[in-house]
Amino acid sequence: MKKTSQKQLKLYLPLAVAISFILFISFLFMPPGDGENAKVVELKQGESLYQFAKELKNEKIIRSPILFTLYTKISERGRKVQSGVYKFTDGMNLATISHKLITGDVYENRFSVPEGYSIFQLAELLENKGFCKKENFLRACTDQELLKELGIKGTSVEGYLYPSTYNLTGLSSPEDLIRAMVKQFNKIYEKKFSGAEARSRLSRNEILTLASMIEKEAIVPEEKPLISSVFHNRLKKKMRLQSDPTAIYGVRAFGGKVYKQDILTKTPYNTYWIKGLPPGPIGNPPADAIYAALNPANTDYYYFVARKDGTHQFSRSLKEHNQAVDYYLK
Repeated sequence: MKKTSQKQLKLYLPLAVAISFILFISFLFMPPGDGENAKVVELKQGESLYQFAKELKNEKIIRSPILFTLYTKISERGRKVQSGVYKFTDGMNLATISHKLITGDVYENRFSVPEGYSIFQLAELLENKGFCKKENFLRACTDQELLKELGIKGTSVEGYLYPSTYNLTGLSSPEDLIRAMVKQFNKIYEKKFSGAEARSRLSRNEILTLASMIEKEAIVPEEKPLISSVFHNRLKKKMRLQSDPTAIYGVRAFGGKVYKQDILTKTPYNTYWIKGLPPGPIGNPPADAIYAALNPANTDYYYFVARKDGTHQFSRSLKEHNQAVDYYLK
């Protein structure tokens, strides 16, 4: 009986060890959680894979830095892990994490700048997204040292924050985001409009101011050159531009409606009170609005009023305009 037990022990011990080893390795390969724990981590340029793996272990994303490093090295097959910012969860297995690192599937926290939005509207969006406090963004927008660094001749970056989608990952401050948006503006503007600006009688600030007004007024993109023509014609005649969105710039967000009290309020931007263009842009215009500012349609229109379908009725005289107002608004 004793001999039989010893034989059985010799038979089953290696099997038990093998099974235990397999279970242990399987345990190490298993995700440590259910995906609830998400972390954004950066694999820095020149950082060793093992050092990065230890960081993942500390963040409870993987179980074993050694096993992860070995697995990734075997999986590389001549390729290298790529530096960058990544987002992992504790529900990912080693294969998924390694694949992301090898293919460079970096994390992007995207932020879209809507066409025509002002710095005040962008500040609200950024605060809601959790990137920064709105007052901090607005403070950066008017920071004189930053304006000087960016080569912007004005009191703020308004008009120079190009409407596009940006990756907030890796941007640690409002100033960093502003630099990225202005860089995109410069890239687009120099490519498409620098030549037209040289031929224009308007300065860059005036072009962007006019473009921002056109963008705020237009709902149908095809009407932007027509709206531009009205503003150009009125400027030539030294008529006040009387653009509704200028009456509320810096006061409240423009939602399409401007009331009599808004028009009666004197501000440096209210073109019902000031002559010529406002001192600066009232939003951040896209390329087609800038193009319209530089290339107005050839018309003799001096007025326009909104129809109920989003388009406008354009008029040559005040009499025509008043008739259109009566028809569409009253």
